[in-house]
Amino acid sequence: MPPHDRQAPPGRRMLALPTVCPCEAIAPATLLASLVALVAEVARHDAAALPVLRRGAGEALRVTRVLLAFLEEVREAAGEPLPDASVLGLSELHVAMQKLRFLLADCSRRGARLWVLMNADMVASELRVILGSVATALDVLPADVVGASVEAGELARLLSQQAWRAPVWPDEDDGRATRSVRSMLALFRSRATPHAEDAMMVLGRVGITSWCDCAEEAAFLEAELLDRLEDGRENDNDLVLISGLMAFLVYCRVVLFDTVDAKKADAAAPGSRPASSCAAWTSQEALQCPISLELMTDPVTVTTGQTYDRTSIKRWIKSGCRTCPVTGEKLRSTQFVPNVAARGIVEQLLLANGTPLHEQQSSKHRCAVDKTVSAFGPAAAGGVRLAVTFLIARLSRGTPEEQKKATHEVRKLAKRNVYHRACLVEADAVPWLLHLVSSMDASVQDNAIACLLNLSKHAAGRSALVEAGGLGLVVDAVNVAAKVEARQNAAAILFYLSPNSEYCQEIGRIPEAIPTLVRLMRDGTYRGRKNALVSLHGVLHGASSIGKAVTAGAVGVLASLLPGDREDLANDAVALLARIAEQPAGATAILASSELVTSLVDFLGASVSRSGKDHCVALLASLCLHGGDKVVALMGKMTALMPALYALIADGSPLANKKARWLINEIHRVYEQRQPTPPVALPAGDRVIRV
Repeated sequence: MPPHDRQAPPGRRMLALPTVCPCEAIAPATLLASLVALVAEVARHDAAALPVLRRGAGEALRVTRVLLAFLEEVREAAGEPLPDASVLGLSELHVAMQKLRFLLADCSRRGARLWVLMNADMVASELRVILGSVATALDVLPADVVGASVEAGELARLLSQQAWRAPVWPDEDDGRATRSVRSMLALFRSRATPHAEDAMMVLGRVGITSWCDCAEEAAFLEAELLDRLEDGRENDNDLVLISGLMAFLVYCRVVLFDTVDAKKADAAAPGSRPASSCAAWTSQEALQCPISLELMTDPVTVTTGQTYDRTSIKRWIKSGCRTCPVTGEKLRSTQFVPNVAARGIVEQLLLANGTPLHEQQSSKHRCAVDKTVSAFGPAAAGGVRLAVTFLIARLSRGTPEEQKKATHEVRKLAKRNVYHRACLVEADAVPWLLHLVSSMDASVQDNAIACLLNLSKHAAGRSALVEAGGLGLVVDAVNVAAKVEARQNAAAILFYLSPNSEYCQEIGRIPEAIPTLVRLMRDGTYRGRKNALVSLHGVLHGASSIGKAVTAGAVGVLASLLPGDREDLANDAVALLARIAEQPAGATAILASSELVTSLVDFLGASVSRSGKDHCVALLASLCLHGGDKVVALMGKMTALMPALYALIADGSPLANKKARWLINEIHRVYEQRQPTPPVALPAGDRVIRV
C-alpha cells in the first residue's frame, strides 16, 4: 500500500507519535541500514497529494530527501565500520523519522482530512520540532562520519541549514477554510442555516466531494469521540470540537448530497488491491468470527490458536464460559493477542468494497454510546437539529427516492448516539418510519425497521412506537418483511419493548406475535434465532402467553437447540424453557418429552456457562415442583444429576446453590418414602407386624 493510502495502525491514536528508540548496543552499520530504509519510505510521500499543509509538508519532505542523500553517501564513503559514537546521532535521526512517518500518514489518512485541517497549527508545530530534531542530531554525529567525503560534508551543511530554516506553517487556504468551518459552527450555535456554497468550499478544500467521502469523515470523528468517552475522557477539550465537526459533516451529508453514491474505495490508486484480487486469495467467510458470524473488525487470537472478534470472545468469557468455542479446549489464559495479519486483510476487503472500518465496529463502543446522552456543545446540538428537521421533511413529504435516502440517513444518525435518537423522537420521526414499514421498496422497508430498532433503544422512542400503534406493524414485519435482516431487526424491537410489562401485555394480545417469534426461532438464521429467543424470554409473562408459546410448538423448537454446536443459543433456549416451566402447563409440555428431560440433565453437567447452569437447575426445580413426586423420583434415577447438583453446591452461584440443595433434599425425601420400613421387634409371644 503506498504511503498516501496508509491507515493508522491499530492501537495508535490519531496525531499521536509513539516511537521506539534503537537499542544502545545496536551495531552502527545495522542502525544505518535501518535508518536509510526508514528515510526512503518517508521520502516517497507526495506533499501535493495531501489535503492540507501541502507547503509545510513539502519543506519537510525536501529536508528528508537531502537526509536520504546524505545517509547514502555516508554508507558508500565509509570504508571501515562506523564508530560506536555515531549510534547516538543516528538514533536521534531514527526517532525523528518515525515521528515524521506517523505525522505524514495521519495527514493523508482517509476519513481524517477535516480533523487534520482543524489541527493544522498543531501539525505544523510538530513538523518544526521534528526538523529541529534532525538538525540537532547532525550536530552530535562524529566529525569523521559527517565528513566521510566531500559530498557528505556539503550535504550535511545543506541539511542543517534547511532543517533550521524551513518555513513550516499552515497554508493560507488552510487558514481560510478553518475560519469558514468555525463561522459555520457559530451559525449552528444560533440555529441558523449555513450557506451551501461556503460548506462546499470547505469540503472541496480537503477533498470531500461525495456522500461517501462525507460519511467516511463523519465515521472517523464518531470513532474518535467514542474512543475518548470509552477511555473516561468526558472532560476532554477536543470533545466539543469533534462533536461540532460531526454535526457539520452530518448536515452536509444530509442536505448537500442528494444521493447515497456507491463510490468504491480508490480501487485505481497505485498499489491498491482490487476486490477480485482479495477474493482470489481469501474468503470473507474465513474472516467471520465463529461466535457472531460477523466480520472480525478487531481479531484476536486465544491460547488455543483460534481467532475471534475481541468483543465476542470477551462476552463469551464474561458469561462464564472458559473453553474455546471452536475446539472446546479449556482456555489456559483469558489474555488475547491481536491478530494484525487478519485485521489487515479485513481492512483491505472493506476498503475494496468502499466501506470504512468504523462502519463495521458496531459493538466496540457499546459502553461509550451510553455517554452520548447530551450534545457536546451548542454547535453540535444546533447542527444535528437542523439535519433532523430536514430529514423529517423528506420522510413526510419527499419523493420515493428522497424517502429512501432519508431512511438511510436516519438509520446512520441513530445508530450510535443517544442524543441523535432523542432529537429524532422529539421531531416525530417514529410515526413516519412506521408508515414506511409497509413500503413496497425492500430497501426503504429495511432501513425504516432498522431506524425503529435504533430508536427503540431510547425510552421515549419505545413510548412513541407503542402510542403510534406500531406493535402490530412490527409483528407483521417479523413475519413478512422482504429482507431477512429486516425480520431479525423487527424481532429485536420486540426485545427492547419487553422489559415494560404493559408493552408485553399488548404484544401478547396480538394473536400472531408469539407464533411468529416461534417460527423465527425455528427457521431463522443464527441472528434471527438469537433475537427471537431473547424477545420471547421478555414477552412470556403469565399463563396466557406461555400457553400460546406451548401451543405454537415452542418446547419442541427449544429442544432442538440444546444439542447444537452454538452454546449461546443452547443457554438462551434453557433460559426460555425455565421461563415456560414456571407455569404448570409449560412444565407439563416439557415433561411430555423424556428425551428433553435427559438432555437438560446432560446440559447441567456439561455446560461451562454459569448463567446456563443457573437457568437449568431452576428449570429442573420447576419441573419437580409442578410434576410432583413422580418427576422427582425420575430425576433421582438419572445418575448424571446428583454429581452436577453437588458441584453447584460447591461452586455455583447463590441461586444455583439454593435450587440444587432443594432438589437433592426432594430426591432424598422421595427415595426414603419409597423404601420399605424395617420390621419392628415385639415382645415374645406376639407376632411380627410390618408398618
